[in-house]
Amino acid sequence: MASSLSSSLLLPIGSASTKSLGANRQGVCCAKTRCVVPRSSNLEQITKGPNNSDFMKRRDVMGLGFVASTLFVDSYGAKGAGLPPEEKPRLCDATCEKELENVPMVTTESGLQYKDIVVGSGPSPPVGFQVAANYVAMVPSGQIFDSSLEKGLPYLFRVGSGQVIKGLDEGILSMKVGGKRRLYIPGPLAFPKGLTSAPGRPRVAPSAPVVFDVRLEYIPGLETDEE
Repeated sequence: MASSLSSSLLLPIGSASTKSLGANRQGVCCAKTRCVVPRSSNLEQITKGPNNSDFMKRRDVMGLGFVASTLFVDSYGAKGAGLPPEEKPRLCDATCEKELENVPMVTTESGLQYKDIVVGSGPSPPVGFQVAANYVAMVPSGQIFDSSLEKGLPYLFRVGSGQVIKGLDEGILSMKVGGKRRLYIPGPLAFPKGLTSAPGRPRVAPSAPVVFDVRLEYIPGLETDEE
């Protein structure tokens, strides 16, 4: 919506879009602000040309058109500003969050903590095997800085091979296919150098704790061998 609006406002004066916009300028202006149609005034007499031309009248009409256009844009922008923020897809919704409060926390020797949202029924991945997992990465406040759900594809990597951060490696190794888990990853197991995120996303400071919701989708090759 925003892109179509901005592109229409950038069209050159005299184009079809600007003509249709100008066709109802007077109605928009009068309905919103009770505009008064400009009449002859002292200012008009002063600004008339040497031949008593209608130079000022034409200028006034152009001015009214500009005011009407501004009102149109402002009202359009106000509607956009009133829209609720777009909901990002998550692996754990509001109901899941409530249930998670009663799930016991597991703490490993490395300091990694996790809660199993769903315990899978498939195999666990051996070290070095490729896995397909969906994830939602958050800062401790719950703001998302990265997500495979928004990309529409699970993330493929070799688990236990250092291709991802240590906390994610360790957390997935003990999961089973079909399982869903929340990982509370301490700073030393997260991003030692920090992470610069996309515009509008929270930045991850160096060695700051992060939270990952992870779902282990499948293990390519392993499931085929078992079949």
